[in-house]
Amino acid sequence: MTTWLRRILVLSGLWAMMTLPIAAGAQPPSEHSDAKETALRSGTNGEQDREVNLLDSLENPNEQEGRLVILPEIKREGERYFLSSFKLPDKLTFAGQSVPLDNWQVRERIEYEFYQFLEDQGESIILAKRTGRCFPPAEKQLAEAGLPDDLKYMLLVESKCVAAAYSKAKASGPWQFIPSTGRRYRLKSDAVRDERRNLEMSTEAAVKYLKYLKDFKENDWFMAMASYNAGEERVRKLLKEQKITDYWKMHGPRETMRYVPRIIAAKEIYSQPEKYLGLSRKDLYMPMETETVTVTIKDPQRALTSIAEEFGTYFLELKMLNPEFKRDALPRGTYQIKVPRQTCPTRCFVQDKIP
Repeated sequence: MTTWLRRILVLSGLWAMMTLPIAAGAQPPSEHSDAKETALRSGTNGEQDREVNLLDSLENPNEQEGRLVILPEIKREGERYFLSSFKLPDKLTFAGQSVPLDNWQVRERIEYEFYQFLEDQGESIILAKRTGRCFPPAEKQLAEAGLPDDLKYMLLVESKCVAAAYSKAKASGPWQFIPSTGRRYRLKSDAVRDERRNLEMSTEAAVKYLKYLKDFKENDWFMAMASYNAGEERVRKLLKEQKITDYWKMHGPRETMRYVPRIIAAKEIYSQPEKYLGLSRKDLYMPMETETVTVTIKDPQRALTSIAEEFGTYFLELKMLNPEFKRDALPRGTYQIKVPRQTCPTRCFVQDKIP
């Protein structure tokens, strides 16, 4: 019998049954016949020798019972999960504009980003949870500026809603402003702090920039977002060279080609976390209630640990609430600092009264 057939029978549990004596008087093979069979099987391949010896030990009826263990089949409850069970809808809109999903390459580009998000389910769950904390301030500021609420999904693609995010291109903060654009919208950055990391301040700057791009691109939000990613002059040049006016027909940098489809896919998934990720609103991270205090430092510098202790919090929490501070201590000056609300009801506003 061939080795591969023996292996199948061993694994199925049938070989042990076949090697039982067929009659009460049957005798096991003699030592001489065992030696002869081993000699016939021997060869130069060490791996083959070990494999045959392993099979011989399993085939030997004189071995103790229980040497061959057949594990029971694992039964899985419910239907098998496939990513393909999720489908991109036939119709999508973004910021009031229809997405041309009837164009084959547009659908494929958006589906690619759609399944990329869903494929990494763990990260998608965390992203969805973060929206509960980072979206409310952006929603308020976008509404006050009269801009579409859908633009908040740019935060997921730009920085994954991480205030201290930093890129190789030196873009910083939740809206990923590069230094020049940050300065253009009065976001200060120096050795002590980087205002691009402050959610409210950077959202204010993003609102101004997006309003400019909206007018620059004649209310075309797809083109405006592409310009936000690549820069308006670069997009203008690409459109002129390719003699087009439609973002979906533009051939540009890979990142810009993926940027708008990724934001659209993010809206579809993270606007419905219960449908795609099994999360309800109560599962999202809620914003911490904070209050802003004025801290005046008269000494050459003061450690953030000391400031945190004064306002009933701790260093890590203070840094997370104020990601714009780049150092562990602040030099002489006056600062606006977020602290948890109601952790120090008798002292939180003491510093406001200091001249």
